[in-house]
Amino acid sequence: MAPTITKIESTEFSYTLDDVGTDGHGFNLVYAPGETTERKLFALRIHTDEGITGEYIGGNSPGAAQINTFANYLVGKNPLERERHWSEVKRALRKYDRMGIGPVDIALWDFAGKYYDAPIHELLGTYRTRLPTYASTYHGDEAGGLDSPEAYADFAEECRDAGFPGFKIHGWGGGDDARDVRREVETVRAVGERVGDEMDLMVDPACELATFADALKVGRACDEYDYLWLEDPYRDGGISQHGHQKLRELIDTPLLQTEHVRGLEPHTDFVASGATDFVRADPEYDGGITGAMKIVRVAEGFGLDVEFHAPGPAQRHCMAAARNANYYELALVHPLANNTQPPVYRGDYSDMFDTIDERGTVPVPDGPGLGVDYDWEYVEANATGSVHIYE
Repeated sequence: MAPTITKIESTEFSYTLDDVGTDGHGFNLVYAPGETTERKLFALRIHTDEGITGEYIGGNSPGAAQINTFANYLVGKNPLERERHWSEVKRALRKYDRMGIGPVDIALWDFAGKYYDAPIHELLGTYRTRLPTYASTYHGDEAGGLDSPEAYADFAEECRDAGFPGFKIHGWGGGDDARDVRREVETVRAVGERVGDEMDLMVDPACELATFADALKVGRACDEYDYLWLEDPYRDGGISQHGHQKLRELIDTPLLQTEHVRGLEPHTDFVASGATDFVRADPEYDGGITGAMKIVRVAEGFGLDVEFHAPGPAQRHCMAAARNANYYELALVHPLANNTQPPVYRGDYSDMFDTIDERGTVPVPDGPGLGVDYDWEYVEANATGSVHIYE
C-alpha cells in the first residue's frame, strides 16, 4: 500500500543573534555591538503511517499562514505524489505569493529520501557533492564593523585568506545613506582594487538604491573591476523586466535577478524578456525543491546559470543536482558577528564562516532525505506558543 500522511505539525520558535541589530528602518540586519536580535522560524513535521516523518525548519509568518489554508488537503494523501500536490496547492494559492508551498514541499522531499533511504540529491540526480562557496556579507553598519569601503576591502582579504573564491557586498541602507550612491561606488572600487584579481566579486544593494541612475552608477563601477554580477540594485523591488533589460544595455556587468519574483512562470518570463543574465532561485521561496528545480531546467534550456539564494540543506541538494550553477551562498558573514544560522542542527552540518574546506567548498549532506538531524528539543524549548496541528 502507498504511504499516507496522518498529521502535519507546524511550530513557531525563536532564537537570538548577539551583537546584531537592524539599520535605520529596521529591515536589514547589521552589526550592532551589545544588541540582541530575535528571529522567528517555523519547524515543520509531516507524519505518515510508515513511521517516517518528513521534516524542514525555515519559512516565515506569511508562508506559515498559507500552510494553514492547504494543510488539511494533504492529510490522508500519498506524500510521494509531490508533483500532484505541488500543482493543486499552486492553484489553491493563486491569489497569494505561494511561499507557503516551499517548506511543505521540502519536507515531502525529506520524507521521500528517508522512504527510499537516499539523499535528496540522489533522487534528483547527482551532478556533484562539493559546492564552491562565496562569502555573502551583512549590510553595512556605522558601528565599527563593515562601516567603510576600506572595512569591506579588509574583510574581503580575510575571506580570501580563509579560502573563499568569491565575495559579495551587501551595502548600506535604512536611512539617508541609502540615497548616497557614492559610498556604494567607493566600496565596489575598494574591494575590486584589493582582491579583484583573486576572487569573483558580486554586489547586492538589495533594492536599496533610490533610482535607476544610482543603479547605473554602481553598475559602471562594477564594470571597472569585472564584477561577476550585480544583483537587485534599485527600488523597483527587483521585479521590473523592462528596467533591468534597459540596465543590461548600458552596463557590461551581468545582472542576477528573480529573487523577488515568485514561481516558475515569472522566472521564465524574466529570462525570455532578456531582463537578467543569471537566474535566482530559492527552494523555500519558489515552491520548494520541486519548484526550484523547474527553474533550474528552464534556465538550462535558455543556456543560463541558476544561482541559489541563501544557505541551507535544501539549497545544497538542489545545487548538487544542477550542472548550471556556480556558487553556494554562505550568508550572512561579518568580521565581528556570527553568521545568522539558527542553532537547530545536531551533528556536523554548518553554515558558519569556518565551514568551507581548503578548496573553498562545502559538502552536500549524504544521509537520507535532507541528511540533517534537527534539534527538536531546542525547537520545543524555544517555541513561541504558535503551534498548528492538522490531522
